[in-house]
Amino acid sequence: MSEFTNPAVGVDTNAPSGGFSFDNVHRNALIQQTAGNAQSSSDTKKSILPLATKTGTTIVGLVYKNGIVLGADTRSTNDTTVADKNCEKIHYIAPNIYCCGAGTAADTEKTTELISSQMELLRMNTGGGQSRIVTACTLLKRMLFRYQGHVSAALVLGGCDVNGPHLYQIYPHGSTGKLPFTTMGSGSLAAMAVFEADYRDDLEEEDAVGLVQRAILAGIFNDLGSGSNVDTCIIRTDGSVKMGRNDIMPNEVKPLREGVVRSDVLNMKKGTTAVLKSTFFKSKGMGVSLADVTVTAMET
Repeated sequence: MSEFTNPAVGVDTNAPSGGFSFDNVHRNALIQQTAGNAQSSSDTKKSILPLATKTGTTIVGLVYKNGIVLGADTRSTNDTTVADKNCEKIHYIAPNIYCCGAGTAADTEKTTELISSQMELLRMNTGGGQSRIVTACTLLKRMLFRYQGHVSAALVLGGCDVNGPHLYQIYPHGSTGKLPFTTMGSGSLAAMAVFEADYRDDLEEEDAVGLVQRAILAGIFNDLGSGSNVDTCIIRTDGSVKMGRNDIMPNEVKPLREGVVRSDVLNMKKGTTAVLKSTFFKSKGMGVSLADVTVTAMET
């Protein structure tokens, strides 16, 4: 559905009324030629087509009997390097709305912060009532569509309002879908396999949380871009919210490190090195006292 009520908004009035446009034919041919020359030559100065940045995350959400359960892993990557083992991917939008983010960390963080601020201002301007999930979804999709996918934020938006629990998936280009359960990120296929096998309508809260945790664990163990711990967020229809930070820590290495018995051969005990002579010299100081200091009034 178009975001414009006036069909003439955003339309080039000088554009031809029909037919095909070949404005970019020469440009596209030049790009392909340059890319081909760069691949067949050792000259590094020649440009090639830009490639999409590979990001890694597993985020999920589902609707259960009395609310919404969101889940995310905690691994942040920089290419093939793990940049952060315990980052937060479940972002606050409103007291009754939370959002999981996948893609570029800065884009997901600042996009959710911006929409959260707009939702707060909207509540203040409309009497301080409860925010609607569809309002947050509309603000997010309009912003992402405006940037044509260059803001790399793939989101799972969930919350409960007067109309009940709602769950949306929002793609970086601005397209959205309202679903009973959804997964996004590089580990979404592994998580979706768990959902499709075990999801049922009207799940109890304990079963829903367990299903979300198993879905995130599937992404953690089957996707290289996902890892570390499992975070969950329960949003209930009665208005309460429960954040589960590090609910499951399958890769905790502290017990393993504490179980390692290290040799004391390299530990230098006191007295290992003999002291041949010890001499004490009393400090003489700088030879300056307060009597040698001149105090002058500061000019004002």
